[in-house]
Amino acid sequence: MSPVRFLALLLRFGRAALLLVAACVGASPALTHEMRPAFLELREENPGEFSVTFKTPMQGDFRLALSPRFSGAVENLTPVVSHATGDAMVQTWRITAIEPLPGQKVSIEGLSQTMTDALVRIEFADGGTWVERLTPSAPDVAIPATQNPWDVAATYFRHGIEHIASGIDHLLFVAALMLIVRGWRRIVETITAFTVAHSITLTLATIGWITLPSAPVEAMIALSILLVATEIVRMERGQSSLTIRWPWVVAFAFGLLHGFGFAGALVDLGLPRGDIPLALLSFNIGVEIGQLLFIAAILLAVHSIRRIITIPRRAIVASAYVIGTVAAFWSIERLDAMFL
Repeated sequence: MSPVRFLALLLRFGRAALLLVAACVGASPALTHEMRPAFLELREENPGEFSVTFKTPMQGDFRLALSPRFSGAVENLTPVVSHATGDAMVQTWRITAIEPLPGQKVSIEGLSQTMTDALVRIEFADGGTWVERLTPSAPDVAIPATQNPWDVAATYFRHGIEHIASGIDHLLFVAALMLIVRGWRRIVETITAFTVAHSITLTLATIGWITLPSAPVEAMIALSILLVATEIVRMERGQSSLTIRWPWVVAFAFGLLHGFGFAGALVDLGLPRGDIPLALLSFNIGVEIGQLLFIAAILLAVHSIRRIITIPRRAIVASAYVIGTVAAFWSIERLDAMFL
C-alpha cells in the first residue's frame, strides 16, 4: 500500500472517530431519555376492577405525551393521581372493565410519535399474567385470555438485547476491555468475569436485596470507562498496573457496578409477579447475547482491517483517547446532575 493511500485511510478513520465523539457527546442525553420505556401495569383486585399504574419517561420537567386506551368499555373508578420520581412520571388510578379485558385491544396513544417502547403487564385475579411489549410501529395489541411462559421469556429476552444495544456506556466499557487484553484466553477470562459480576448484582438488585441510587451508579459507570481508557494509554507506553496485569479482576469489580445499571432498566420495566425467575433469566440472557454479538462484531472488524493494512500501535492510543473523551464528558455531566 502506498504511503499516500495509507495516510488517506488514517485521515478517514480519524474523521470517523471525531464524528463518533461528537455524536456520543451531543446525542447521549437525548438518547438516554428517549430509550427509557413506558410501563403500564393493571392488577385485578376484585372481579372486573383493576388498579392501574402508568409510568412514562420525562424530558426535563415534561413527560412524554402518552396515555393508555382500551377498545372496549372501561370506566375510571378514581381520579388519576400523578407524582414525579426523578426521570419518570407515575400515575395511579382504578378502573372497572364493563367489558372483559381479555379480547379487548390495549394501545398507548402517542407512542407512534416517540422513539421509546412500552411494556404492558396485566395480572388477573385467578393468578394469570399477561406481558407484552408495544413499539412505535405496533402501539396496540389484543389481550389474550392467558399467556404462554414462552411469551414472557421472549418479551424479556428482546428487552435484554435492546437494552445492551442502546447502552452506549456499557458497550464502550466492553470495547475498552477488548483494547487492554491480549490473546483469546485473557479475552475469555476478562469478559467472563465481567459477565458473572454484573449478573450477580443484576439479580440481587432486581429482587430488592441490594439497592443503590441510580445517579451515583451512572456516574461511577462513566468513571470506570475513563479509568480503563487511561490504563490502555499506560499499557501502550510500556507501564504496568493491576488493570494491565489482571484485567479480569478490574472487569469483575466494575462488572458489579454495571449490574446495578442493568437492574435499573429492568426495575423500570417491571417483573411479572408469577414469572419473576423466568423474566429475570430471559433479560439476563438477552443482555449477554447482545454483548457477545458486540464483541464478535469488534473482532470481525479488527480481523477484516488487518487483512488490508497493519494496524499501527498509535491507533490503539487514539481509540483510547476517543473512549476517554466521551467517558470524561459523561462523568462531568453525571456528577453535575448529582449535585443539582
